[in-house]
Amino acid sequence: MVVATGQEHDNHELRADQRELEEAVKRAHSRREHKLRAGEWPVSRGLAMIGRYGWTIVAPILIGAFVGRWLDRTLHSGVFWSAALVFVGAALGFWAVWKRMSSE
Repeated sequence: MVVATGQEHDNHELRADQRELEEAVKRAHSRREHKLRAGEWPVSRGLAMIGRYGWTIVAPILIGAFVGRWLDRTLHSGVFWSAALVFVGAALGFWAVWKRMSSE
């Protein structure tokens, strides 16, 4: 039976942290090399990306607002559904943009 001492446990955690740091440095280096190879984006591409991300956030919010308003009118529930679905739409929109940005 092998029992890990406190120092061995700390060394294991240090190695895990060190591996995580090394991976982060490799990813940053890879992104930098890609940017140097690909060059600067044109302004039109940057503006298009901003517009795409904007609509990716706004569209689910608007859909949530309209569906929530319809449910509130149908169920006579004040603004319960409108508020809840606007927040759900915002969460979905920001999540979608986060996923898209992390994949690029």
